[in-house]
Amino acid sequence: MEIKKSLFDNLQNFFGFDNFKGEQEAIITNIIQRRDTFVIMPTGGGKSICYQLPALMSEGTAIVISPLIALMKNQVDQLRAFGGTESIAHFLNSSLNKAEIIKVKQDVLSGETKLLYVAPESLSKPENIDFLRLITISFVAVDEAHCISEWGHDFRPEYRRIRQVISNIGDNIPIIALTATATPKVQQDIVKNLQMNDSTLFKSSFNRPNLYYEVRIKRNVVKEIVRFINTHAGKSGIIYCLSRKKVEEISEALNLNGIKSLPYHAGLDPKTRADTQDKFLMEDVDVIVATIAFGMGIDKPDVRFVIHHDIPKSMEGYYQETGRAGRDGGEGVCVAFYSEKDVDKLAKFMKDKPVAEREIGTQILKEVIDYAESAVCRRKQILHYFGENFDDAGCNCMCDNCRSQRTFFDASEKLRNTLIMIRELGEKFDDQHIINILMGVDTSQITAYNHNKLPYFGSGKEDGLLVWKSLMRQALLNNYLSKDIDNYGLLRLTKSGNGFIDNPHSLKFVLNKQMELAEDDSDDAAQQGGGTIDVELLKMLKDLRKKMAKQKVLPPFVIFQDPSLDEMCTHYPISLEELKQIQGVGQGKAMKFGAPFVALISKYVEENEIDRPIDLIIKSAANKSALKVSIIQNIDRHIALDDIASSKGISYEDILREVESIVNSGTKLNLNYYIDEMIDEDRQDEVYDYFKTAEVDSIDNALKELGSDDYTREELQLMRIKFLSELGN
Repeated sequence: MEIKKSLFDNLQNFFGFDNFKGEQEAIITNIIQRRDTFVIMPTGGGKSICYQLPALMSEGTAIVISPLIALMKNQVDQLRAFGGTESIAHFLNSSLNKAEIIKVKQDVLSGETKLLYVAPESLSKPENIDFLRLITISFVAVDEAHCISEWGHDFRPEYRRIRQVISNIGDNIPIIALTATATPKVQQDIVKNLQMNDSTLFKSSFNRPNLYYEVRIKRNVVKEIVRFINTHAGKSGIIYCLSRKKVEEISEALNLNGIKSLPYHAGLDPKTRADTQDKFLMEDVDVIVATIAFGMGIDKPDVRFVIHHDIPKSMEGYYQETGRAGRDGGEGVCVAFYSEKDVDKLAKFMKDKPVAEREIGTQILKEVIDYAESAVCRRKQILHYFGENFDDAGCNCMCDNCRSQRTFFDASEKLRNTLIMIRELGEKFDDQHIINILMGVDTSQITAYNHNKLPYFGSGKEDGLLVWKSLMRQALLNNYLSKDIDNYGLLRLTKSGNGFIDNPHSLKFVLNKQMELAEDDSDDAAQQGGGTIDVELLKMLKDLRKKMAKQKVLPPFVIFQDPSLDEMCTHYPISLEELKQIQGVGQGKAMKFGAPFVALISKYVEENEIDRPIDLIIKSAANKSALKVSIIQNIDRHIALDDIASSKGISYEDILREVESIVNSGTKLNLNYYIDEMIDEDRQDEVYDYFKTAEVDSIDNALKELGSDDYTREELQLMRIKFLSELGN
């Protein structure tokens, strides 16, 4: 009773809360009574209070092991604000200078410091071990404990040594391990590594009912993101990308489109990262575009959306990152973009890793792919991954799959036959192998086991791959099968699976979506058209182009090419600034030819009362990739094109394509120094005269007209580039 009163008094006095959330009270009581404690609690559940409050109430100093400097700083600042003194909490890590380290140690030795945050690397330094032996340690908190396990999404080898270091510091020091994401396998690893076999486990439900989950095919992704954010104007959000380069690109694109955004990744200096974090917390910026380095321990309750520009590496990572949305119980929208290219990139990253690590990584990635491609309730899949059964009726249509019209198929006989086959094969194969047998796919492994001679081989071909992928996925989700993840993901029949063979019943499964994975994530993706072409406007624009071409004695394609006109008829640009964003226009062409076109479009829009899709007119940074910039610089220095190609490790055809792309986007290049060496003056004049009168923009037509015996394709391409650069830009 005394402990209970003291708990509530301290909760009120220190944190200003009247009541505990969930199992916080039981967890805190357990650690105060010096028992090892294992806490699995989703992001937003209030994990930090589970070690902060008992540290304040216990004799001595609690050591909190935390993986990120930013996370430590954030929590120490909060504790100092609550407690009113600087010395109540400190961190000890590589960001401190000698004088700061001395001050920290003085405060700890004097007994003023109740929580000392350390990185696992700092903890294992001999001088720090010697120091910690001098003080009374109330307990050790291992935050983000999933970092211990290779099956966790953020494996840190230093975490493996924590138990050894604690044993070196002293005997019988209680441990509280905390994580927001832990599959059954990760839980086993944590308990085994920290030697917490007698610990009390507190596991909260992983369900976050206020979060809406959605997976979209990755097409025109910048346009999609800008449109999404514009419909959530003024709300805070995080966008995760896999690479630093993509983080910078997306952040720049958002700013160009009037969205206050900053990039965040490990390549930025610590001060910039800290400033970015502060600006996000203080709402000076609305959106952070980040690698997974951002977000651990960021205590911002009102993040309203989390977007994954690239599919995440693991379900744990996905859950942790989406968990940063709606921590206050309010709106939280989680959108992930999915493409096969992303999957291929992630698979490539794993190619050079040791075999065991590659096996683990492949299985972890496969779970993400299955999640993205499945038509089953997203929430059910996430919770199943963490060992929690969930009736998808409880989703309340808070995922795209539950909101959409789904197709079902009769699965009873198919499931029974598949379970029988798996049992007869000795439960020694993974789901892909079983699907290959059913589909009649003769891989080297199938042949090695003579499974191409089985009566089942090819028996499911007529049903199609989607049916079997759907069946295998839902057999796992509904616990007819389980995966032995310690053993290459081999399938095992569960009690329910064996029971279904003996007593089958009517069963319907959801058919997976047909994933159309044509990705358009090129540099120009932000500028691509997405609507139906306005045929009437197109005719008017072509007439205007023809009229202008006659006035300027130019072929029409020099003014604007057909794809540019097509896009004008979906985006309706009514200013030169908007016209510059149209594919193949750029600054030069817009200034030289644009005014009559935007005037015509503006008048057309007004007269026909057209509701322009403003959010689709996405501004993007000029396409000045490192290669293009280098080519322009080399041409300015009069370096021969074949020498530039050789120095860049690309073919001559590729360099011509790059130069053509630069000219088409409106940049003027002077290639006379090179062309004069390659083609004599008379032949240049002949080609130039041809292009002046050409009806269509076609190298094939030029070859036919001028004679393939007299000119090569490359010579005509060069002359066409010269012609467009001089007259069009």
